[in-house]
This record gives sequence, C-alpha cells and structure tokens, in this order.
Amino acid sequence: MDSFVALAGEKRWRQRLAEVRALAAAGPRAGQAIRQRHVLELSLEKLRRQPDAPMSATEALLEAIAREIPLIAASLTPGGRNRLIEQLELGLAGQNTLVPVFHLIRSAMLQRSRGFTVSFPGLEEGTPHDLLLTRDQIEAEVACDVVSAENGRGVHRGAWFRLADRIDPDLQTWLAAHPGRYLLKMTLPGGLRGGLHDSEPDSEALANLHQRIRAMLETKSRQDHDEAIILRLDPLLLAGAQAEDLGLMSSLRREFGPEAHLSVTTTGGGVFVMAARAGQENEVAIMIRRRLAAIAPVRLTGKRPGILSMFVEDTDRLEWRGLRERLELEGEARQFMTNPEARPVVAVTFTSRLELFGLGEPHAAPGGELRFRNPGHPAARVAALAPAVMSSV
Repeated sequence: MDSFVALAGEKRWRQRLAEVRALAAAGPRAGQAIRQRHVLELSLEKLRRQPDAPMSATEALLEAIAREIPLIAASLTPGGRNRLIEQLELGLAGQNTLVPVFHLIRSAMLQRSRGFTVSFPGLEEGTPHDLLLTRDQIEAEVACDVVSAENGRGVHRGAWFRLADRIDPDLQTWLAAHPGRYLLKMTLPGGLRGGLHDSEPDSEALANLHQRIRAMLETKSRQDHDEAIILRLDPLLLAGAQAEDLGLMSSLRREFGPEAHLSVTTTGGGVFVMAARAGQENEVAIMIRRRLAAIAPVRLTGKRPGILSMFVEDTDRLEWRGLRERLELEGEARQFMTNPEARPVVAVTFTSRLELFGLGEPHAAPGGELRFRNPGHPAARVAALAPAVMSSV
C-alpha cells in the first residue's frame, strides 16, 4: 500500500484525504454521499494505516487491485509509467475519483484470469484504446470508459442531498411548532442539477427552490407551482403495519418507486418527508447508448475486434439491479450494435461499483460484469475471444 501511495504522491495523497474529510463535513446527507463517492481513497488509507487488521472481502479485493498498480508501473517504460501517474493524479483532483484507474486495472486482471495476455498500449504508446488482449494469436482492443448515471437524470443526487441538508433546519423548526406527519411532493420539470463537489453548491435554482419551500411553510400553503416547480404539501399517509414491517424509508421507496429522491426529517414525534421527481423518466440507459456511439469511432481503431468496457458510476444497488433486470442496458446496447458506429465493436461490457467492490449477487452482475456480444461483427464467434465477448445473459 505504501508503494501505491508513493506512486500517487505522498503529499497529494494527504491533501486529497483532507479535502474529502472537509467536504464530508458539509452536511449529513451530502457528507455521507461524499464518503461513499470517495470510499476507495478512504478504504485504501484504512488498509495502509491498519495493515494487520482483519479485512472484509471488499477490502481484500481493493487491496489486490491497489497492489497491482505499482507492479504494472514497474513493468512499463518511463513514458508509460508517467502516463499512469498522471491518471492517478487526475483521479485525486477536483470532483474526480480513482475509479477510472481501478476500472482499467481490474479489467486487465479480469481478462488475464480468462487466459488472455494483456498489454497496456494506452499507457505505453498513448493509443486511444487502453488494453490489447491476445489469445491463440488473436488480438482485441479494449477501451475502458467511465460514465456517470447523473447525466441521465433530470434531478441530480448531488443537488438533492445539498437541498435536503440546507432545508433540514427549517423543517425541524417547523415540525417543533406543527407536530405531525407531512409529505411534500415535488415535481421538477426544469430539473435540479449540481454535484457534491460544486464550488458554488447554492446555485440559483437550488436557492429558489429552498426559498419557495420555506415560503410554503411560513404561509401554511398546501401548494405552489409554475412551469419549473410543482410543490404539494399533504399529510403523510402510510399504512402503519406497512411502515413497521418495512421501515419508513423502505415503505416510501415502495410507494414512490426507484426514481424518486427521498429525504426524511424527524424531530420529537414529527416526521417530514420530501419526495421529488424530475418532469420525465430517467434516461440513464439511453444516455449510455449515446456515449457508446460517441466513443466507439474514436477509441477503437477498427483494425482489430474492439470491446467497450463501460463503468457506470453514481448508481446504487436498487438502480443498478433495475437497469439490468428491466433489460434497459441490454436493450440500449443491442440498439447501439445496429448502428454504423458499432462496426468496430465485437462486445460491450458494463460494470458498476458493486462489481468493483465484489459485492456479489443479486445486486452485482454474475461473473463480475454484464456483457453483450455484437452478432454482426466478423469476430463474434471466434473461439479465442469467447471468454471476453460471449453474452453473459
């Protein structure tokens, strides 16, 4: 672990940990989301500081990937090593994370375990594709990419957490004066955007929404609406047995569905729930298809079969499982494969943090990735490539 930190830069590593801890103090909901987003750095630091402590299965997997990185660096040319260091430094800056580097290294380790010889032309030579797989004299290119599910949502989770933290004191004060159980339903046709790392988190849209909710509470209004915001305040009605059996948050999730953004404020015996939706359904899978079409022509040469290895960031267990079980990822991937942009692509793979952290089924995809073969590619049925390209469902 010390070798990994030395490669990333001891000073930069310490600075990054300080930045994460400072951001995590911004508020309870945003802080928890920050800790989850940067769990890689925090977990690796824990392993570094407590090398003899018992490790969870997830920590053991992350440590194995982290240990692999200095070994790969040592095998590269000076130019390749410098490119790897640049990627690590980029992952430790701003709103970025180490996920792209860990996705790259995990992909290489996964393909080696399947019997492929793996090289790193992206690091060594600066090629658009990252990995070159070789097996039985057959070669395939792999382009690793990270795409955020936030780009397919009208209401960003980062902005929602900041709103919930910002308005929480107002709700606690109001509940103290108006004991009871309340539900504020929001429809936001104009969306609500912004990340956890935004330098100006109190954007105009967020500040306006906060002010309008505060005005509703002060005037005891039941509704407020215009073309960008629809607010309705009602008593919270959930069957008592249902709430007791499932817990409040689980009951709300069942009531409002996986796409709703939820927040609960309690004080004394009072409960105030906020539930928000965008003006239209999330388009995470559609956004990913568009990303596939954008990167395939520029990340793959077309001289060899190409694999697009997509890491879908900023999803939780419920959303990731839903994307798979509702066949949304499969549908959009197969639609992409009918387009001209997919000509160099023999397969598309999808992973998330659930696979990276080795959390297993039913939340993670079996075998460590979700994979779809392009039946129209000439190499689709080449036996040597089968372990990397055969559809996993």
